[in-house]
Amino acid sequence: MKPCSEDAALQAELGWRMGKRVSLAHLVGALFAVVSGGLASRGIPGAGGGFGSVDFILFAAYLPVSGVACGIRSMRSYKRATLWLGEGRQPTRDEQRRTLRLPFTEAAEGMGPWVAAAILWMALDLVYYGNSTTFAARVGLSILLGGLATSALVYLLVERTFRPLFALALSGDVPDRSGALSVRARLMLSWALGADLFLVMIGLTFLGRPAHHPPSATAIWFLVDSGLVAGAIVLYVAARSVADPLRDLRQAVGRVRAGDLDVEVEVDDGAEVGLLQAGFNKMVAGLRERRQLQDLFGRYVGEDVAREALEHGVRLGGERREVSALFVDLIGSTTLAQTRSPDDVVALLNRFFDIVVRTVAAEGGWVNKFEGDGALCVFGAPMAQDDHATRALRAARTIRRELLALSASEEGVDAAVGVSSGTVVAGNVGAEQRYEYTVIGDPVNQAARLTDEAKRRLGRVLASEEAIARADGESRSWAVADELRLRGRSEPTLVYEPAPTSAVRESL
Repeated sequence: MKPCSEDAALQAELGWRMGKRVSLAHLVGALFAVVSGGLASRGIPGAGGGFGSVDFILFAAYLPVSGVACGIRSMRSYKRATLWLGEGRQPTRDEQRRTLRLPFTEAAEGMGPWVAAAILWMALDLVYYGNSTTFAARVGLSILLGGLATSALVYLLVERTFRPLFALALSGDVPDRSGALSVRARLMLSWALGADLFLVMIGLTFLGRPAHHPPSATAIWFLVDSGLVAGAIVLYVAARSVADPLRDLRQAVGRVRAGDLDVEVEVDDGAEVGLLQAGFNKMVAGLRERRQLQDLFGRYVGEDVAREALEHGVRLGGERREVSALFVDLIGSTTLAQTRSPDDVVALLNRFFDIVVRTVAAEGGWVNKFEGDGALCVFGAPMAQDDHATRALRAARTIRRELLALSASEEGVDAAVGVSSGTVVAGNVGAEQRYEYTVIGDPVNQAARLTDEAKRRLGRVLASEEAIARADGESRSWAVADELRLRGRSEPTLVYEPAPTSAVRESL
């Protein structure tokens, strides 16, 4: 695979940044060890008065040699762990684990020069200066404790430096066991190495000293001040490594609470925080999917039906409800199909149904089903409406007015509307594997019959007497049209149509 230039550049940049920070941490730690060791040894009989010329020469030679060796070792370890980044590919599970363990690896392997320095200066004290074994042990332990404090700082600095690298390594998933230190271990280690070690160093200043030659106040206060500064730095870096991701998570939660489900946090931690970040992203992805499903569900069955199903569940069966049914049917659809291309017919049907859906939704109703070139619309179910008849009649007049405007640009477009009110059974009909919410009853059948009759009348809209009787002020916009014997009914039905003056009143 051809390496990605951006990934290779990131690999080089992070390696250079790590090298500068780690080198600076070890240099500061070494200088601290020199100063503290010299101050602690001062005043001890036979100890050479502290940090002597031989110590200085040895330190000047040892520091660059160990620094170069440590740098070569560090870059080899880094490049081996980030080989996948330089090659522009996703890491394997083993490469991911090595990448996440880089802070610990750097801190642990960085202790090598400190151990060697402790052995070297212990031998110098024993062989060259002829100091006691206790004194040499104190020197060696002081160097090791300084190395441990430095390594703790190195761990936190590398962990913070490699956040962008960890984000790439964890872009696939976050393993349960990544090898990274847990939050608890990270904070405990920071506390122990950033504070406790300096207390132990203060105690070591008394080791190997005669009782009548206590350590100087300068040495004690130097260790105290160093502990305060180093402890503050270590704990600050450790706290930031936890607080920054949590702050980003808190902001992301706020965006989700505000309705923004496109938010995603960067997963850049291999321990509990990373699992929390990944869990948040999965949760938001699930919410996005749920919203998409709810949106699709609502488009298929209607928002009110979808909301009712999501809030109260679904079951087969229904209940008696007082509703108004509005049926609308396109006139001459067969002719349209014969004279226009299928694409034109579909586009025209979509414009026609757009008028129906928008108008019905504006009145609080819902389209129960599309039947070819017609649609059944319901007011009063699933959400009860005391003024369902008023809403249905008003929607019928609006649909007629909108269709007249559409016919001005689409020649031959016409539709009939029928409205009826009464008692129906509303509920889920079908089987457990497949069902739909619908309404069944005489008002539905009557609305369909009125639509058929409306196709033969100039006004194209008819309503039953029952619908008019249930519509308070809206009834003034309707007038008696005729008494018809509808198909399937033995008794004649008094029907109404919009009064000629209703359109004039609405325009005023």
